[in-house]
Amino acid sequence: MKPENKQVPNEWFRWTEKDVKAAEVVSRPSLSYWSDAWYRLIKNKLAMLGMFFLVIVVFLAIFGPIISPYEVTKMDQPNQFHPPSKDHWFGTDQHGRDVFTRTWYGARVSLFVGLMAALIDFCIGIIYGGIAGYKGGRVDNIMMRIVEVLYGIPYLLVVILLLVIMEPSLTTIIIALTVTGWVGMARIVRGQVLQIKNYEFVLASKSFGTNTSRIIRRNLIPNTMGPIIVQLTLTVPSAIFAEAFLSFLGLGIQSPYASWGTMASDSLGAILSGHWWTLFFPAFFISFTMFAFNVLGDGLQDALDPKLRK
Repeated sequence: MKPENKQVPNEWFRWTEKDVKAAEVVSRPSLSYWSDAWYRLIKNKLAMLGMFFLVIVVFLAIFGPIISPYEVTKMDQPNQFHPPSKDHWFGTDQHGRDVFTRTWYGARVSLFVGLMAALIDFCIGIIYGGIAGYKGGRVDNIMMRIVEVLYGIPYLLVVILLLVIMEPSLTTIIIALTVTGWVGMARIVRGQVLQIKNYEFVLASKSFGTNTSRIIRRNLIPNTMGPIIVQLTLTVPSAIFAEAFLSFLGLGIQSPYASWGTMASDSLGAILSGHWWTLFFPAFFISFTMFAFNVLGDGLQDALDPKLRK
């Protein structure tokens, strides 16, 4: 007697196809932490859009004033307030200066201030926060009380007072922005170090007699780089906005040199007479640069979060 042929339901095939796909995912070679973070970052379309915009801004900040035939400080009164055209892509301002050239020269200033302020905050913050978190006890209490005092002082008040006392310059702005700007980085590093300082690999280093500086440098800081990188990407737009605000008040870069804040300040009177381009371009790039850094920071936060790793 022949065995009866039973028809297998289609649902069984669909279920096995899902199982096969799941097995393929499991059988793939596991990615490293940083490779997996990069893979998840490139899947974030908004973060990649922000990164693409920042690459364009950096490229034009480097090469924009070079390819332009006009000088950033040269005045040409007969050509004042020319609208955007093939000769002046972004138009000219009240002194006949090319807005395209000044916009990308201002991008150099703003990006340099933002990156330098973030780098200094990074260096001071990881050293101070790393020592406070690793030592703990009385040392941590004293160091963090100092941080709380600095954190309670109004940030812009300190910056403005320093700029009033010192001569306004690019170096003065960077110093003023970093006097208390490292406090946030130090608190983040300290919190991360407190979480991992009792892990097995740190205790093993202690048992071998490794000194404190080496443990912080080799064991603690590399394992806290995720939150540090995210904080770094959020520090840059804050510094860019602070520089633009100070230049807008006349406490930053002085004319005839350009920054985005100086250009916005100079164009306030011009926009009332209908010359919109003098304010539009610096305001546009300030806004979208800050937006790009913020969405990139959010994307990095999601990509570097180990809880989201599959």
